[in-house]
Amino acid sequence: MIYETIVTTCSAQGEAHIAPFGVQWFDGKVMISPYKPSATLQNILETGHAVLNLTDDVRVFAAAIAKKTQFATLPVAAGCVRLQDCLTHHVLKLDQVEEDEVRPRLSMTVVESALHGPFMGFNRAQAAVIELAVLVSRLHMLPVEKITQEMQYLQIAIDKTAGERELEAWQWLVDCVNNHLARQSGMQQA
Repeated sequence: MIYETIVTTCSAQGEAHIAPFGVQWFDGKVMISPYKPSATLQNILETGHAVLNLTDDVRVFAAAIAKKTQFATLPVAAGCVRLQDCLTHHVLKLDQVEEDEVRPRLSMTVVESALHGPFMGFNRAQAAVIELAVLVSRLHMLPVEKITQEMQYLQIAIDKTAGERELEAWQWLVDCVNNHLARQSGMQQA
């Protein structure tokens, strides 16, 4: 099972990086498989640490994909940062690297955890935003028909259950898709 989270890392120079990540839990360890090259991978290999942030604010996922303003962070153990408004965070320490040419597998142990707020339940619009964020992260690999078909289906959940946060996040991602489609159209006309 893959859990959608936000991973925060810091470079050796202390520069924070926020990225949405699907992670897996195995025998009490967190498995992260970042693509090469990525700031997340580089930062974890340099510092040996990351922070797993659990949040119900889907704007964080959308902002990272759409290159919007970063969300506020707070310092935690091991020179890392967490999202200021996350519900829970886990500081992770790198245990093992399983090399791969595309996506190495990083096995990490939780060394610190804290609960910051209650989880109020699921909202279908939140899931729709997460799904669109995944689609947007793969625009370069997907046919236009798949993108538009998926968006039309996901729009149903947005129309029925979205609040202000979900609507804002959805629009950021729709703008990314529209910009991508406009570039594709321009390239075909050229």
